[in-house]
Parts: sequence; C-alpha cells; structure tokens
Amino acid sequence: MTSPFVSVIIPAYNEEEYIKKTIHTVMELPYHKEVIVINDGSVDHTEDILITLNQIYPEPELYLILLKKNQGKGQALARGIDKAKGDIFVFLDADLGDTIYYATKLIEPILESVCDMTIAIFPSVMKKSGYGLVKKLAQHGIYKFTGFKCLAPLSGQRAMKRQVLSAIKRLNNGFGVEVGLTIDALKRGYHLTEIEIPFSHRETGRDLSGIMHRGKEFFQVLFTLLLKWRMTE
Repeated sequence: MTSPFVSVIIPAYNEEEYIKKTIHTVMELPYHKEVIVINDGSVDHTEDILITLNQIYPEPELYLILLKKNQGKGQALARGIDKAKGDIFVFLDADLGDTIYYATKLIEPILESVCDMTIAIFPSVMKKSGYGLVKKLAQHGIYKFTGFKCLAPLSGQRAMKRQVLSAIKRLNNGFGVEVGLTIDALKRGYHLTEIEIPFSHRETGRDLSGIMHRGKEFFQVLFTLLLKWRMTE
C-alpha cells in the first residue's frame, strides 16, 4: 500500500533569520512529501535565500511561490493549497527553525486516523509577548460558534486531511485564517485535537512594533468572526 503523500505548506514574510534552518530541517521529515514555500512579498533577503535553497532541493522536493506584494497569511496559504498534491496538508510557520521537526507529532495522529485535524499548543513562555486580548477574542468566538473550548486558537501549526480543506473550499484572509479554519472544520463535523508540541519561534514583544502587530491581528480576527456571524443569519 502506498504511504499517504504529505504537503507541507509554509508561508514566509521577512524570515531571513530563520528560513534557512527551517527549510533544511523540514526536508528531513520522514514522509513521502513535498514542501511548498510561499514568499509573501518579503522585503528582506528571504527570497534570495529560498532561491539558493531551491538549488539544493529542486522541484518537486521544494516548490517556491514568489509573491511580489504582501497578500497576507490567508492568501499565501491559499496559493500553496492550490499547488499542493497531498493526501495530508500541514501548515507550518517559517520561523520554527530546527524545532519544525516536531511536526511529526502533528502528522502522526492524522496518518493513524485518530482525528481529522491537529493543532499545536506551544509551550508556555516566561516572557509575556502580548496582552492576551487577541487569544481571548478568538477563544470566545470559536466557543460561541461551535461549543469547542480551544486552547490554541491562533496556532498556525496544523495538520489535516485533504477532505477538510476540500469541504471548506475557501480560507479567511490575514490573521483570521486560523480562527476561521477552526470554526469551519468544527461546523462541518470534523474532529479536532490539540497537542502540546515543543515548537519554538520568534515572540512578538510589547514594543511599538509588537503592539501594532497585535492590533492588526485583533481586528482581522474580529472581522473573521463578524463575517462568520453574518453568514449564519
């Protein structure tokens, strides 16, 4: 019996510091797979690094989608999904570095048909990276729509069967993509499991840049929830 084909989809925006280690490590995952990286209009050296990596891992091992303008996470993922051929889809962030290898913990329950989608719960951090408003908004919204108490509503590290995305058909834009994906999957009767995984990535701080990032994230999650509410009217 042929083993399931895994499509790993990684959106990247200004990840020159992490992308090389992330890609080298993800290529070591022990699956029949393809890795699709979407450079979402980066203005640093992310694209140059990816092009160099593509010489080491040529298509179909590593497939690059190079967007000239930033389109947001939801659109970047959608572009990757359009190209993906897998039976299992895995969404991972570009700043996971060598901890991306722990994606096996997301993939194995799907291979074993334990559930339809897995979501990674990151370890607790000593340093506070935000004010928790976005997470609370996302948790409350998911619970109101589905009755599911989600511990990691904003986690972008997920694995799922192809049929889940086929049923949903369209992802929400921007930072609302994870919340929308969780709601849509649950409302269609799919079984989700959250798993504690020792991933590590760049933390958003409480400086001006971090506050602006959290503000943008808050309004995009709110917009996604309002859109879901309008669709249920």
